[in-house]
Amino acid sequence: MNAPVATRRLGLFSATTLVVASMVGSGVFTTSGFLLADLQSPWLVLLAWLVGGGLAACGALCYGALARRLPESGGEYLFLSRTLHPAAGAMAGWISIVVGFSAPLAAAALAFGEYTRDWLPGSSPQWLGSGLLCGLALIHALRMEGGARLHNLTVALEMLLIGAFAVLALARLPAEVLTRPTPDSSSAAGFAVGLTWVSFSYYGWNAAVYVAGEVRDAERNLPRSLLIGTALVTGLYLALNAAFVFAAPWEKLAGQAEIGRLAAQALGGALWADTLTALIALVLVASVSAMTVAGSRVYARMATDGELPRLFRAQAGVPRLAIAMQCTLALALMWSASFRSLLTYIGFTLNLCAAATVVGLIRVRLREGAQLKVVGWPLAPATFLLGVLWMASSAVVRQPIESLWGLATLAMAWLFWRLGRAVRGEQSGR
Repeated sequence: MNAPVATRRLGLFSATTLVVASMVGSGVFTTSGFLLADLQSPWLVLLAWLVGGGLAACGALCYGALARRLPESGGEYLFLSRTLHPAAGAMAGWISIVVGFSAPLAAAALAFGEYTRDWLPGSSPQWLGSGLLCGLALIHALRMEGGARLHNLTVALEMLLIGAFAVLALARLPAEVLTRPTPDSSSAAGFAVGLTWVSFSYYGWNAAVYVAGEVRDAERNLPRSLLIGTALVTGLYLALNAAFVFAAPWEKLAGQAEIGRLAAQALGGALWADTLTALIALVLVASVSAMTVAGSRVYARMATDGELPRLFRAQAGVPRLAIAMQCTLALALMWSASFRSLLTYIGFTLNLCAAATVVGLIRVRLREGAQLKVVGWPLAPATFLLGVLWMASSAVVRQPIESLWGLATLAMAWLFWRLGRAVRGEQSGR
């Protein structure tokens, strides 16, 4: 059942800023250092970001079609439950809870703590990150409208400031950057693994579908928000990373997690480095805010469908217990894990879930024909699936441990579904 009109508080601008805030997080300010170490070429790094944006756009076209068909909250959980099988939806729901939102929330909050701890002597990244998680969870749990206004304002400000920084940084690049020699030692498999990392930074292009039931005129505004948000972020990523990778010889930046700060320091000294650090902190606040909103809706949808206790359903339009549980899980992960160790794991696992969703779209499209409008059919879904297959197979070969953890997560999600089904069967038989 679609959400009543009274509960649909989010317009096109709010939905678009949700997409942007979910995409622009810690990944873009760390990933290129790792990419430079593997690809050894700034041009290949930029190509990876361009290809990643193209794949995200293909995914957005597919998700937009499903959003028009199923304009309700829930994301991959809802889509897979309706297009493939309830088991697939339940598995996607569990994966979204842990890998899609809680783990990135933990990473973003920890990164916020790392960047801001110098402002508060004696503090730790974990405690600062915990304060951010709990504070934003409280804002969104108490008043949805206020939370929406907060992240709208924050995202608009961050895009303006980071865009300005990227333009100024590009203008300060030395003229010889275009002629700097770079080795040609990369491989197709290495490039594909790099795309897996890039996909982590782009993940969030689907954020609006998690709150579809709260979007006004969802059939029209949801697809537009996905495409507009993805296009804006792709342009921002290309400009920002061009400034990063050309700011200094690539050897000095390769493998460095703080590539943004190092690049800013090379271009403008300590003032530029401190300014960018402040902007990154702002970005991370917006990212945590957006993921807090979107992720909690997966809990609520699963509770509505009986996959979780009914207490997790939305009350007065806001899933407060779901927000609290998500915050708790993110806190646990933040205090026990690091961003870099989760990078391949998150990208690998979420790519497989997105691919399954696109398979569900193809199934419905073949069944309903032209009645289901899919912009870019069949090129968009085929391109997305081939891209994910290439990344996943390369990750299995080059990053087997992280890939195995991803596959183990899928297996555990299936086990949780089976156990839940068994429990519900016993309860109904009483």
